[in-house]
Amino acid sequence: MANLPSSHYPDIGSLGEDLVAQWLQSTGWIILHRRFSSRWGEIDIIAEYHGVTKKEQGSRGEDPTTSAYLGNAWHKSLSTSPHSPLPTPQSLLAFVEVKTRSSGSWDAGGRSAITLQKQAKIWRTAGMFLAQCPEKADYSCRFDVAIVYCQRISKNLTGVTASEEALATSSAAGYKFKLQEYILAAFDSSIDNG
Repeated sequence: MANLPSSHYPDIGSLGEDLVAQWLQSTGWIILHRRFSSRWGEIDIIAEYHGVTKKEQGSRGEDPTTSAYLGNAWHKSLSTSPHSPLPTPQSLLAFVEVKTRSSGSWDAGGRSAITLQKQAKIWRTAGMFLAQCPEKADYSCRFDVAIVYCQRISKNLTGVTASEEALATSSAAGYKFKLQEYILAAFDSSIDNG
């Protein structure tokens, strides 16, 4: 049997990213970019969330779930007006790396593929995004990782199958996708950029 052309096969990575983007939107995030590219690499999803308040932040002005910031060049500490006791809403950017794999993949569902070199590329690309969008340069930023499992849907599949609970699921192009894990602040900006 002849091999089918690559255009015949679905872009599994893109379909996994679709699921993550839809899930983020359903939880209040705004998708700013998909596959944002720079000369250093690509960021799968850049999302923005409004309304993080000082009260929701930790004692040092950092939310424990969003502690991976880009650094002082792009991030200024969150603050409230000294004349107002009420929290000031802030915005948050998430630079999301999506790894879509079949179960039992060689790289721990994509986790092993996020090397220090890959993290540095994402960090530099995030810096390019912030340089192009200076109005967002004061936002808190974090680097998240989404782990999506995919499985070909068998025509012979009948009955109920047991599986781990997923954050979100979808089916497309003959595959079932499960957002199995969303890792907040999976890595930070303390990467050696040399």
